[in-house]
Amino acid sequence: MRSITSTLAIVASLFGAQAFAWEATEGRPYDGQTVNVLAVKSSQFEAHEARVAAFEDATGIDVVYDYVPFPNMKEALTTEMVAGGGDYDVVSIMDQWVPSLQMLIQPIGDEIAAQGADLGDFPKAHLRHGMLNGELVGLPVRGHVQLLFYRKDLLEAAGVTPPQTWEDMVTAAKAIQDSSDAAGVALPYGKLNGQNLMVWMNLLWGKGGDLFDADGNPIFNSDAGVAATDMYVAFLRNDKIAPAGSAVFVEQDAVNSFKQGNSAMLPVWWWVRSQLTDPEQSKLTTDQVGFTSLPAVAGADRTTFTNTWIFSVTAESNNKGAAAEFLGWLTDPALERDVLLDPALSEVVAVHMSNLTDPDVNARWGGMHQAAADALATADGVDFGDNWPRISEILETAISSLASGEESDTKAALDKAAAEIAAIR
Repeated sequence: MRSITSTLAIVASLFGAQAFAWEATEGRPYDGQTVNVLAVKSSQFEAHEARVAAFEDATGIDVVYDYVPFPNMKEALTTEMVAGGGDYDVVSIMDQWVPSLQMLIQPIGDEIAAQGADLGDFPKAHLRHGMLNGELVGLPVRGHVQLLFYRKDLLEAAGVTPPQTWEDMVTAAKAIQDSSDAAGVALPYGKLNGQNLMVWMNLLWGKGGDLFDADGNPIFNSDAGVAATDMYVAFLRNDKIAPAGSAVFVEQDAVNSFKQGNSAMLPVWWWVRSQLTDPEQSKLTTDQVGFTSLPAVAGADRTTFTNTWIFSVTAESNNKGAAAEFLGWLTDPALERDVLLDPALSEVVAVHMSNLTDPDVNARWGGMHQAAADALATADGVDFGDNWPRISEILETAISSLASGEESDTKAALDKAAAEIAAIR
């Protein structure tokens, strides 16, 4: 029998620390076993490792981390899979890679259920990447969302408030351009790793569309897809609220435009916040930069494109029980909260709704996590398949060609992309 508490909301110290719902398996059945972890290099994961002694003391399990830089991580995971595995018991995998690496990992639903994990605390957009063929194969540990960053001073001078819809954003952007020298909003339209899809996807969902139907057939060339694409391209070509030259902007160009004071709004990943007010790379101060959830299409729910890292147990692990025990500890909301509130750290990542909406977390980070929670509550996320890199390339080429004016017929450009993608699905 496992001794598992039934609630997370227990005040455990004068500092407000939250007690773990996870508890070690009675009898320490895995005492003396070693769990070898292959993780992408991340200060968040290093913060977990710094706290792992408590887990080791409670279970008798040794945990050994091996870190790989992000540019080399996919290759390291692929090599482990092709070689037949066995070197690692637990691996971290980015969402887009999960389908192509499914032979590396194994189902863990029963083991995680026995740990007492509350899967309902994970936003759907993150948890979906731990599911394959209807089975749980991993749990989210790291996740990123998009927020709308804005210049408080420029919005105030223009007499507008942070936009709640994309339609409101156009109105606000034009008012800002009438009262300042800044462009309304910085957006990526150029081709680089699908970056020009990350705002477009939210418009696609907001218009009632999606990338694929239940059978995996492309449907982004539907009326909803055309409307979403026209809206995105119009920000640049018709509304003229994006900076000149944005047709070739990639994400960092858009970020730089905002940092240099050349644009008043910026939809981008939440982790970029630290760059925006860094005096060594930005002209902006903390007092000038505000943020809110991404706007919604008028009449639709909020959404946010997400990036998710799951941790999984390898198919060839000889220590599945110990590995699952480790995942139970690693994915407890209390561990995440401890890192979020550690004054010696500046880690913002949270993948539990209980922490995203936590008053203490939001007090420390200025409400950023609640803004993320508001979008995640109704965000579905993307269904990445084996061929996502090629699919992404085809889609980003279509968007780029329309933004640059190389193509002028939205429906024709999307139909062409859909036909190319259908041929490789």
